[in-house]
Amino acid sequence: MPARFSLLDLLVLLAYLAGTTALGMLVGRRQRDVKDYFVADRAIAWWVVLFSVVATETSALTFIGAPTFSYLGDFGFLQIVAGYILGRVVIAFTLLPRYYDGQLVTAYGLLERRFGIGARRFTSIVFMVTRALADSVRIFATAIPVAIIVQSVVPRRSAMPAAVLLLGLLTIVYTYRGGMKAVVWTELLQAGVYVGGGVAAIILLGHVVPGGWSDIITAARHAGKLRLIDTYTGIDRANTLLAGLVGGAFLSMASHGADQLIVQRLLSARSLKDAQRAIIGSGIAVFFQFALFLVIGIGLWRLYGGRTFATPDAVFPTFIVEHMPAGLLGLVLAAVVAATMSTHSGAINSLAASTTHDIYLPLSKRSSDDPRVLRMGKLFALGWGVVLTVGALLFREQGTPVVVVALSIASFTYGGLLGGFFLGIFWSRAVQRDAILGMSVGILAMAFVVFAKQIAGAVPSVAASLGPLARIAWPWYVFIGTSITLLVGITSSYTHPAPRAGATRA
Repeated sequence: MPARFSLLDLLVLLAYLAGTTALGMLVGRRQRDVKDYFVADRAIAWWVVLFSVVATETSALTFIGAPTFSYLGDFGFLQIVAGYILGRVVIAFTLLPRYYDGQLVTAYGLLERRFGIGARRFTSIVFMVTRALADSVRIFATAIPVAIIVQSVVPRRSAMPAAVLLLGLLTIVYTYRGGMKAVVWTELLQAGVYVGGGVAAIILLGHVVPGGWSDIITAARHAGKLRLIDTYTGIDRANTLLAGLVGGAFLSMASHGADQLIVQRLLSARSLKDAQRAIIGSGIAVFFQFALFLVIGIGLWRLYGGRTFATPDAVFPTFIVEHMPAGLLGLVLAAVVAATMSTHSGAINSLAASTTHDIYLPLSKRSSDDPRVLRMGKLFALGWGVVLTVGALLFREQGTPVVVVALSIASFTYGGLLGGFFLGIFWSRAVQRDAILGMSVGILAMAFVVFAKQIAGAVPSVAASLGPLARIAWPWYVFIGTSITLLVGITSSYTHPAPRAGATRA
């Protein structure tokens, strides 16, 4: 281990890992059926759901990646986070009431009620693929600082695989056993740990930078790093007011309304009203959370003089290892681990829920209260835990902040999924084939847009024609994908007679 990683740090880190695992296994030691295992029998208080949602979407991408935004730029990312709040308000009063009316366990059950089993299976499979890819990146991100710690114990080339395996296996243990109850209560603990770690980093930066925060703020202001609003109206820049309010809102509507990872937590609340409180409150909490980590970024910028690191996401991990005192180093490392363990555990449970309810139950024809279904649900959780860990082992650094990589992966499918839900709610002429066609075209089109830069690089002859697509900033992906899906689905709906009245009720 690096000389600075003391026995006290090790004890703090081990205490966190042991405490999280024990808590998860304790609160989730009994499950009667899959409803209990996957949505905690709809008995979770709204404030616990709120922090569970925040912890789930935070992961190490926020803890590690968010400071990178302000280190390299300014506070403009908060424009996107403001859009997140708007998107959650829309979902709270459109999709959430429909989920609760149907007493659903997965978001995609709503599409079966509206369109048929084919739409449910299609969207569930899209969710599984996207979630598996995105969360593999998240695990990789968390392993970065852990690998820095362990690289003196194991060969350097083995440090990342060892870190990934450690994080993956520990999360699998309590998630497999405890189900959703274990997930939400450990996420509450984890949210407290990583917010505490962020606050500790801010306090320490005030001591290690000559002149403290007064000097940091003054220097940042003169360098233009405190800029919050960018009124640029083009779609080739990410951190602008227009991209934030429109793109951020659509991204949030997709992630919190069409992604089982978040929807499953909202369905664990005691009532629709509690779920609405949780989703809107989580948006406000996330805004202040991002502000916290962006402040850390300008402190790191002042400390390191804007120096270039080997990878963009190495800035904060380097500070953690180089400057954290004994005990606090272990706590902050635990915070980094907490951020991803919360998302990782949620991803495992949501993937298992979707596999069980959207694929296995319709095929097996078994009742959800059959004990065999609960056993299968746990096996699916175990299997997905292994898949995500292996995916993280296979991921390779791209030279781009990992938060952007993960959001880009999600974005090229999110538009198709959200468009499918909106088509079902707002367009009565649409039937199943319209929805599947619209979502398929929307996803394929956005895959082409997202990878336009790579295609242009591989095929120079088309680089000029693909240039405008390659320059589209990632916050616009979901908006564009949703628009394409709706356009194709609506157009397709005029190729057949309108369905009978009442046949399309969501």
